[in-house]
Amino acid sequence: MANTPLRIAVVGYGNIGRAALEAVRAAPDMELAGVVRRSTAAGAPELAGADVVDDVAKLGKVDVAILCGPTRSIPEIAPLYLRRGIHTVDSFDIHGQKLWDLRSSLDALGKEHGAVAVVSAGWDPGSDSMVRTLMLALAPRGITYTNFGPGMSMGHSVCAKSKAGVKDALSMTIPTGTGVHRRMVYVELADGADFAAVERAIKTDEYFANDDTRVFAVPSVEALKDMGHAVLMQRKGVSGVTQNQLLEFRMTINNPALTAQIMVACARAAATKLRPGAYTMPEIAPMDLLPGSREELVKTLV
Repeated sequence: MANTPLRIAVVGYGNIGRAALEAVRAAPDMELAGVVRRSTAAGAPELAGADVVDDVAKLGKVDVAILCGPTRSIPEIAPLYLRRGIHTVDSFDIHGQKLWDLRSSLDALGKEHGAVAVVSAGWDPGSDSMVRTLMLALAPRGITYTNFGPGMSMGHSVCAKSKAGVKDALSMTIPTGTGVHRRMVYVELADGADFAAVERAIKTDEYFANDDTRVFAVPSVEALKDMGHAVLMQRKGVSGVTQNQLLEFRMTINNPALTAQIMVACARAAATKLRPGAYTMPEIAPMDLLPGSREELVKTLV
C-alpha cells in the first residue's frame, strides 16, 4: 500500500484547475484520477488522456478531490465529496469568521464520514498563514505586516467578474505599505451595462469594501492580464525581553501555479497523515506536506 499512488480528482478547470492537473502529474506519489467539470466536451490539449466527467462517481476510487472552483462555491461543493468519504482540499480565500465557520462545518462532516477537509490551502490564507504563525513564535510580541503584490488577485477578479454587467474583470493588488492595499479593478462591460452600477456593486462587496478600491472600464481585460503576484511579510517584535527583532519573508510567484502546488501538497497530508475532520494549514506539520519517509525528511531537512 505504501507504494500505491494517491488518486486525485481535480474539480473545476479554470486557471487553478489547469495548474493543479500539472502539479498532480508531476507529483511522484500521485496519479490523476480525472477532472470533474460541467462540460465534458473535448477541450484543452493537456486534457488528452485524462478522464473528464461531470460526476466524481464515474472516476472509480478517488482519494482526494482538489476543489478548484470559486471561493463562494466551496461551502456547497465540499460537503458533496466529504459525504462520499473523499478527502477535500480547497483554497477558500476569505479570512476571519467565514473561514472559521467553514472549517467548523466541514470538521463535523469530515468526522461523520471518515474524511479530511483541508480548508484555505492557498498562499494567503494558507502558506503565508504558516509563516505568520512561525514569526509569532519567534517574536511573541510585536506587529506583523503582510503586503501583497503588486499582482493579480484571482479571488478578487472572480468576484468582480461575477457582478451583473461585467463581461470580464481583472483585480490588481497594489501595496501601499504597512499591510494597506489599493485594489485596481479593470472591467470589460457587457453591452448596455451601467458602469456606475457595476462600480457600486464591486466596491460594496466584502472582498473590496475594506480597501481603497478603484474601478476602471477598459475595452479588453485580456490585454492586461498577468498572473504574477508577490508578498512581503515583515514582523518587528520582541524575543523574550530582547527587542528590535526584524523578520522578513518575501516571494514573487505565478499565482495559480503556486496555489495549485500548495493544494497538491495538502492533498498528500489529507490522505496520509491527518485524522478525519477539518484543518487549516498552520494545523498541519510541514513535513506532512512532502513525499518521502519521515526518516529521510528529518535527515535531509533538520
